[in-house]
Amino acid sequence: MQSLYGAIANTNKKEIMAVSINNVYQKVLALANKEQRGYITPQEFNLFADHAQMEIFEQYFYDLNQFIRLPGNNTGHSDMVTNIEEKISIFEKYDQNVRVSGGYGNVMMSEIDNLYRLEMVRVDYVANSGFVVAEEIQLNELNKYGTAPLATWSKKRPVYTRYTGSINPQAVKVYPYPEDAVWDADNEEYIFTDRVLISYIQKPLKPNWGYVVVNNKPLYEPGRSIDFELHASEEVELVYRILVLAGVTVEKPQLTQIATGLQGAQVQQEKQ
Repeated sequence: MQSLYGAIANTNKKEIMAVSINNVYQKVLALANKEQRGYITPQEFNLFADHAQMEIFEQYFYDLNQFIRLPGNNTGHSDMVTNIEEKISIFEKYDQNVRVSGGYGNVMMSEIDNLYRLEMVRVDYVANSGFVVAEEIQLNELNKYGTAPLATWSKKRPVYTRYTGSINPQAVKVYPYPEDAVWDADNEEYIFTDRVLISYIQKPLKPNWGYVVVNNKPLYEPGRSIDFELHASEEVELVYRILVLAGVTVEKPQLTQIATGLQGAQVQQEKQ
C-alpha cells in the first residue's frame, strides 16, 4: 500500500481524526426519540457502536479493492482510492520492533496489540548490517525454497511464513532464523541482536460512551469514554448504522427504515 511505505510517525493522527462518541450518541438519541420511536441505553449503544465501527473499518478494504480497478483522477480530494487510503492510514503501524522467541525465528503475533493485517516484515541480521524486506511464502512451499539452490533463503534474501499452533494461535516464522532477543534483567528490557520489524494495520480500539449515574440518569463522563478512531468523515455513517442496529433491537421497524433511507441517500450522493 502506497501510504504505508511513505508513512511518517503520526503520534497525534488518531486524536485529530477521532469521532466524538458523545456527538454520535446524542445524534442517535435525537433521531431515535423523534416521534417516540424508542430509547437506546448506554449499554446498547456501546455494543452497537463497536459493531458499526468494525463494519465501516472492514469495508475500507473491500472498497479499496473495488475502486483501485477503476480509473482515478488527478484531484486528490475527490479520488476514491486516495480517500480510502487516507482513512486506512490512521491505523498503519510502520517498522515496529518485535520479539523473536524460541530460537527458531518465531514472532508471536498475539503479542502485537490489535493486529488486523500484516503488511511487511523486515529483518536486520547483525552479520549483514542493514534491513532487508522478507518475502512471504506459503507453508507448502518450504521444501521448494529450502532445497532449491537458486531459490533458497539467505540473510540477504530472507523469507517468512505464517502458521498457527496449539500454543501460539497466530505466528510468523522467519528464515534464516534470527538470533533470539536476550533479556536484560538489570534494565528489565530485551536486547535485540538480529532484529525483526513489522509493518501492519491495527484494529480500532473498542469505543465506549462512559457515564456516571446522577438522579437515575446517565451523564456523559469524558474520562471514562473512548472515542471512535475512524476518520472524521465517518460520523454520519456511524449514526446511520447504529440507528439500523437499534431499530432491530427495540423492534421499531420505522426507525430501521428511516436510518436505511438516510444511509441510502448518503451512498447515492457519494456515487454522483
